[in-house]
Amino acid sequence: MKTKQLREIISIAFFVYCVVVILKLPFYFGAYLATPQLLAGGLLFTLLLHLLTEAPRGKATRWIDALPLGLGLPGAIFIAFFYNEALDYEAYGFLDAKGIALAFSLAVALITMVYRRTAWAMPALIVVLLSIVRFQDHLPGLLHGVGYDFSRLGYSFYMGTHGIFGVPFKVACTILISFIVFGRLFQAAGGGTWFLNLAAWLLGSTRGGMAKVAVMASAFFGMISGSPSANTASTGAITIPMMIRTGYKPSLAGAIEAVASTGGQFMPPVMGAIIFIMAEWLEIPYSSVAFMAALPAILYYIIVFSTIHFEALEMNRPVIARTEVIPFSQLLKHGWIYVVPLAALIVFLLVLKYDPEQSVLFSIPILIASSFLSTDKENRLNLARIYTSVVAGAETWLTVGAVTAAVGMVIGALTLSGLGVKISGFLIDMSGENLTLLLAMVGLASFMLGMGLDSIPCYITVAILTAPALMKVGVSGIAAHLFVIYWGLASFFTPPVCIAVYVACGISGAGVWETGWKAVRLGIGVFLIPFAFVLHPALLLKGSAGQVIMTGIIATGAAIAIGCGIAGYCLKRLNWVQRFMLIVGAISMILPRYQTVAIGLILVAASLLWQWLQKRQGTSIAEIKVS
Repeated sequence: MKTKQLREIISIAFFVYCVVVILKLPFYFGAYLATPQLLAGGLLFTLLLHLLTEAPRGKATRWIDALPLGLGLPGAIFIAFFYNEALDYEAYGFLDAKGIALAFSLAVALITMVYRRTAWAMPALIVVLLSIVRFQDHLPGLLHGVGYDFSRLGYSFYMGTHGIFGVPFKVACTILISFIVFGRLFQAAGGGTWFLNLAAWLLGSTRGGMAKVAVMASAFFGMISGSPSANTASTGAITIPMMIRTGYKPSLAGAIEAVASTGGQFMPPVMGAIIFIMAEWLEIPYSSVAFMAALPAILYYIIVFSTIHFEALEMNRPVIARTEVIPFSQLLKHGWIYVVPLAALIVFLLVLKYDPEQSVLFSIPILIASSFLSTDKENRLNLARIYTSVVAGAETWLTVGAVTAAVGMVIGALTLSGLGVKISGFLIDMSGENLTLLLAMVGLASFMLGMGLDSIPCYITVAILTAPALMKVGVSGIAAHLFVIYWGLASFFTPPVCIAVYVACGISGAGVWETGWKAVRLGIGVFLIPFAFVLHPALLLKGSAGQVIMTGIIATGAAIAIGCGIAGYCLKRLNWVQRFMLIVGAISMILPRYQTVAIGLILVAASLLWQWLQKRQGTSIAEIKVS
């Protein structure tokens, strides 16, 4: 049997195993297995697939990679098949020589997997943090602590409830694999093309229509893809050339795609699967997190859409005729089948309130059945397409699985050492307990920690290291976690790292720095909106209905004002003073005091009045000249 075939068979077996775990089938047959045992089984599949899979960076598996991966197998086998013996360690709280060997050989395997999937940044961070916990007693200042030997350190991430077999890897083996496979099946059924055509019908004939189509399509696919860079590569291959053909500069087209793809990670109901880890971590119902995260994500896209719209007015970009897009009747006739599985998923999640992993599993048969109602035979999910989609989904999942398991080691180690609490205390001391200054410091730290990391590892890293500082001064858990993930993911389109921008430039042919700075200008909301919802909790639906409505209206006005100021156009082409008044006024509107909100409203209103008077004066002069 060829390696490729063996890998595909193991991929199918892995997904079936995950389905068995999600549906809790062993319990129906009297097999009462502990959660770490079930997750260790998933980790065994992960190790085997990594042994048989070429790394995404094109690096073939060699003995130097295979050796540490193979050495990790006994550590997973011990938990999966000899868990009762492993439980003996809980009586002592540390490992013996055999336990240390199993724990650290598995640790080496996990770090090797992460390196093969993500390059060096994430593995380096894991090794540094583990080393700090081990040698705390030799380190100065903030990093100084008790220091833990290998028996205690190994126990914390191998047997501890917050370690390798903790929440992140549990979510990966249940929720994330299910959503990834659902997304692959949805794409194979033609759902991606249909939504792109729907976006073209909705927005294609407006000013800046093709850019708005790209934003809408990328927001949707970025939400379910779980990776801004991957979404930029897939959706951008269509949208970037499409924008360039309609008159957009390559650098601006690339910037729009990178910013829109990144924003998908903030958009419920999926948020690139971050939402599921967040709900488990904070012990908040999934539906609550989805509702609270919705308004900030909408505000992010309001700024993007406003900037594109007013920039299109300023540049007088041509409008695409309705005749050039597929009519809605045709879209509805051929595409209603894609609405059915998505509607079913929402009903399972938000109405029936099933667990996310069960909701998506129950939606998959509906998706498969509805695909056979398609008039295009190429979109029908027969066994061959299902097989291909599951295999591709498992390949995509490998990065997620490796990262979530490896990051579990950091969580376990930091829980043991209390280093996360020390970092939080340091940030609070440095800010003098001034909330606005603390937010700026936490945001900057989250941005730097997020550089080079994909969405889920970025979220887990900043949630461990920076979010606790905000929670310690009274910021709610959901606000703190959303704040750090917005700032952490900003690195996807902000130079110098800006991975999504690099991908976009590979398609557009534009320069990285030119595209990157245009992306920062367009995606400025990623830095401002987190301040708004922390300082105004009503944006997270905390407060009375009146407070939520009023705050939402003011925030929407501020978002549009920022878009106008960035684009340089509103009622007319703006001079620099009018732009300054709009941007400063909008920023003032998100500050916590009523006085600053009032000042912001006055500045924005004054700029609009000035523009209106100038436009009226210009019209009157034109009328005089004509007469």
